[in-house]
Amino acid sequence: MMNHAPRMEARAEDITVRRATTADIKPLCVLLAHLFAQEADFTPDEARQADGLRLILEHPETGRIHCAVAGGAILGMVSILFTVSTAEGGRAAWLEDMVVEPRQRGRGIGEQLLATAIRDAREAGCVRITLLTDLTNADAMRFYARSGFVRSRMIPFRLGL
Repeated sequence: MMNHAPRMEARAEDITVRRATTADIKPLCVLLAHLFAQEADFTPDEARQADGLRLILEHPETGRIHCAVAGGAILGMVSILFTVSTAEGGRAAWLEDMVVEPRQRGRGIGEQLLATAIRDAREAGCVRITLLTDLTNADAMRFYARSGFVRSRMIPFRLGL
């Protein structure tokens, strides 16, 4: 059985990134709880997050989820969803979730996950990746900027259905 408790000191060379499976849903929900606890627009809800993860994992045409693993523990995750951009005239990706277990941050895990998501989007024929981050999350904005993301002049709107 896989150990889902994060190790205190994961070394970069011990970390591997792999495609997530439905067996990973529980620890991925724990990671999403960390993410949604820091985002102003969302609240952690394990049942909803499990449903969303399952929809992606059981329908790979919808998107991909990758997780960073060391010593049998899942330390981080990234998910991308696929759509079509009429502006770009091709397939596009939406970076839906990106989170590293708080005690594991600063070890290069996020960079490995993001590089995997970018490579996966390119291989899927995507011409663009779009993402949202909280307006007050300066660390995330710097992180994405270091990887070549630029701030958009578009403003998101949301309607719950």
